Amino acid sequence: MDERVAVVSGGGTGIGAAIARTLAGDGYDVLVVGRRADVLSATAERIGAECGRPAAVSAVAADLTDPEQLDRVVAALGGRTVDVVVNNAGGYLDRKTDTLAGAAAYWRANLDANVLTAVLLTEALRPALRRPGGRVILLGSIAAQRGGAGPYSAAKAALHGWAYDLAAQLGPEQITVNVVSPGYVAETEFFGDRMTPEGHTRRVAATLVGRAGEPADIAEAVRYLASPAAGYVTGQVLGVNGGSVLGR
Repeated sequence: MDERVAVVSGGGTGIGAAIARTLAGDGYDVLVVGRRADVLSATAERIGAECGRPAAVSAVAADLTDPEQLDRVVAALGGRTVDVVVNNAGGYLDRKTDTLAGAAAYWRANLDANVLTAVLLTEALRPALRRPGGRVILLGSIAAQRGGAGPYSAAKAALHGWAYDLAAQLGPEQITVNVVSPGYVAETEFFGDRMTPEGHTRRVAATLVGRAGEPADIAEAVRYLASPAAGYVTGQVLGVNGGSVLGR
């Protein structure tokens, strides 16, 4: 079998690390990208040991909102063809002040973290995508469908429209583009110290299955979309939320 390569942004912790572990276990060589070199290196070493493939995961530190730093990611691939790009980097950034300048900074920060990172990484790797058979997967959020998180909700919703355009552009080359939209997932850094026991209970109660999501739940959805079995699936938003928002 030819070498298979996947790139996972935000791959050092939580959902990103679970995706990297799943793809590495399936035989991919995985490049994890993020801002914290020490966290990325530790994750790469751990996954390699778990998979019995010490070199399965490599890491490169880069701020994906800075166009000049994307060269680091391209260079780390060493000219290899990329089978799967998973745009997982992002998160909710708090507002610092109530001024208009604060509002502008708040919105820009959330759009940069959740949209610009995905756009720049995908554009940087677009020439290297496997043709035919490449996969571009974006990590959205239930917040894009039901709101409740201001600019974070808007940023994640923006990924939907961009994914539809990108799917139309890349479809003739047999490259698929899809969004995985997680609901409440515990055991991540997303909420920081903002999650309370009451908040956890409320979110679990909103599901139909009576439990919080786990990073592995999202990784399994990515595994499917990355696989040959999903070659006829493109331009779709796949909700993985325990039924807390029904498909529409």
